[in-house]
Amino acid sequence: MGTTMDMEEMLQKIKDRQWALADIDWDAPGAELITDEMRPKLKAFMADLCWIENVGARGFAAMAKKAPNDTIAEIYRYFHAEEQRHANAELALLKRWGMLEDGEIPEPNVNIRLAIEWLDKYADNMSLSVLGTVIPMLEVALDGALLKFLLDEVDDPICHAVFEKINNDESRHIAVDFAVLDMLGHAKARKLAIEFVSGVASPGLIIGALMYIPLLNRVRNEVVDMGLQPERLYGAMGRFKKLGDRGEATHRVPLYQVLKWHAAMVIDPKHPYHLLANTMVTLSDHYPKFLLRPIPSWFKELTYEPVSSTVDKPGTRKDAA
Repeated sequence: MGTTMDMEEMLQKIKDRQWALADIDWDAPGAELITDEMRPKLKAFMADLCWIENVGARGFAAMAKKAPNDTIAEIYRYFHAEEQRHANAELALLKRWGMLEDGEIPEPNVNIRLAIEWLDKYADNMSLSVLGTVIPMLEVALDGALLKFLLDEVDDPICHAVFEKINNDESRHIAVDFAVLDMLGHAKARKLAIEFVSGVASPGLIIGALMYIPLLNRVRNEVVDMGLQPERLYGAMGRFKKLGDRGEATHRVPLYQVLKWHAAMVIDPKHPYHLLANTMVTLSDHYPKFLLRPIPSWFKELTYEPVSSTVDKPGTRKDAA
């Protein structure tokens, strides 16, 4: 992948390929293909996916402030808006399938709540080398596995039309993510080491690890519970290593090596790591609700209502980019 990506050209491509909820025919036939048997699990799954998009959006908002130049900052602002639009499109699918009451926004599970809290509290103070490594892993592992699963399991053609658009956006996100990660790897070894040591020693990253481990295993367990082989998630996590190792200098980013080592444990179903991770999932189920901070106010702008796209205001928390 190298460092040869033309970011100006990528920014123009992103601007040219904007879409809106209003582009989709939400009343087209196909909603009746969702069986009653699938409904409860599909609703929970889609609600989680919707909130994971918001985790990505919040990550890109923080990355825009740390971007090495104005072009990459603007790309991240578009990505922030696109993740928000993905969440809105997923809400619109839930509404189409009769799974949401008027005005209802599904509750995120406790692990996603903790991830949102972590991002809101710590992300803006993290270096780009931390955010630029963690966000690609979340995008490749969570989005990659979950979106493919939906396309395999759900027959509704509108679901397929929506996720074709989302997948196209995500492929651009991942291409930029790994180009920037490679760019970060070209920094001087001393700078990389200082950022890594100060990042690893920070409460933010330690708390982040305690949030990330059970989040990933909860998703793995939900995927299995829906009848999918966990190999789909493992394959997506393996892609993180594959894409990263293509970069000329990505291997020099210390946190990339840590996440690659962690991914190797996750994708080994016999590894004792899973005992720890599943214990953390169980413990998080008993996390005292009163300790959770209120869901951030920006969630109120989530909507399943079709909104027309305007491409001149990237980074807004609307369906517009």
